[in-house]
Amino acid sequence: MLALWHRWRWVLITAIAPIAWGSNYFVTRQFLPLDHPLWGAVLRALPAGLIVLALTRSRPRGSWWYKSLVLGTLNVGAFFVLVYAASQLLPSSVASTIMATSAGVLMLIAWPVLGARPTLRPLLGAAIGFAGVGVMLLGGITGSISVLGVAASLAAMLMSSVGFVLTKKWAVGQKTLAITAWQLIAGGLLVAPFAVMVEGAPPQIDEPAAFGFAYVTVIATALAFVAWFTGLRHLPAATVGLIGLLNPVTGVLLGTCVAGEAFGPRQAFGTLLVLAGVVVGQRQSRRYKL
Repeated sequence: MLALWHRWRWVLITAIAPIAWGSNYFVTRQFLPLDHPLWGAVLRALPAGLIVLALTRSRPRGSWWYKSLVLGTLNVGAFFVLVYAASQLLPSSVASTIMATSAGVLMLIAWPVLGARPTLRPLLGAAIGFAGVGVMLLGGITGSISVLGVAASLAAMLMSSVGFVLTKKWAVGQKTLAITAWQLIAGGLLVAPFAVMVEGAPPQIDEPAAFGFAYVTVIATALAFVAWFTGLRHLPAATVGLIGLLNPVTGVLLGTCVAGEAFGPRQAFGTLLVLAGVVVGQRQSRRYKL
């Protein structure tokens, strides 16, 4: 019983991340300047990294200088920009569905990189969860789909999946707060020169945008990434990927509660399927260890 609670404690902590990320799309669309994606990435990542760094007060040493740059690019800098592009070119339902495939991609990447061969329950959970995302989001799509938007969303999903697996591989012996801070700062610094060259001066920030950036920085970035990397430290990559399916569920529920979007039987059934997939994927054999 104690072991079961220990496992679900880390599951609940990890779930903070996809729930926070699911709310990020709404906050970005409603409150932040949408014509400055590069500055948006910088203003999201860099302050969040400095906040976490103030808590850990630890700098990279040895190989972690280049590892921070690699992970900062995959998980933060390029990822944030690609997600913004996808959100502008695709319906949120399509972008969320593509990102949800990371539940399976994480398992496949973890196999050769970490030697973690996928087992039946995580694969079954991913299949059930992805079916739920499809039922929940794809039924109301009309019109053409942007090829560039699909490419941006796929690239973001693949880059972050690789980055998350590498984080799990490299983070052994390192503090979670430290590797989170280093990645966020590296990602923000990498994008900053391109923001200046392409977009010029930072955008004007009014009071709603200031509150929006505060939420995105503290909750949807600093807290979310610490929770996500904590999950990667204590749980198999396959399990963490399944928990990520809560991202589109949060987006749908937030749209219903705040934006007044419709929530009918299809959305309810899809949500139940996603939750069932997450639960099924947790019930693994004790012999399975990543």
